[in-house]
Amino acid sequence: MKLSEQEFLTLINRHKGILYKVSRMYFDNLDDQQDLFQEIILQLWKSQESFKGNSQFSSWMYRVALNTAIVFYKKEKRKPDKFSSIKIEPFAHDGYNGEKDLQLMHFYKAVKELNKIEKALIFQFIEGLSGKEIAENIGLSEVNVRVKTNRTKSKLQEIIKRQGYEF
Repeated sequence: MKLSEQEFLTLINRHKGILYKVSRMYFDNLDDQQDLFQEIILQLWKSQESFKGNSQFSSWMYRVALNTAIVFYKKEKRKPDKFSSIKIEPFAHDGYNGEKDLQLMHFYKAVKELNKIEKALIFQFIEGLSGKEIAENIGLSEVNVRVKTNRTKSKLQEIIKRQGYEF
């Protein structure tokens, strides 16, 4: 299914939250997140003809985004980390919720300890996808998705507790 540039951009804008979340799930550094975000958009554009319209655009987008993130992460992991000691602290603004920010920090830190399948599962779970949709996106059975999702949620809770954060 060939989309016009305008149709493509409209769909990307409608579902760009997916891309931000995938980028943040794989990288702490804002520059790396932005690089991954751009790489995902490039891969979506290059592979748009593979979207047949048999599923929702967002489901196809998940698959491409996660596959791109995994490949990109492996490439970036091999590069030396020149700025590992630099931490960018979030700035306070109207409506800033420090507790929520702390929760998110622990969550994303814990997610980094998951394997690629667990990351994909938990990401799609928190996005509200059904077990059937997740199964189609990842290529597992619905039953396997439910079992792995429950195990991954438990694993995340244990990691977060180990970090010293209490729910």
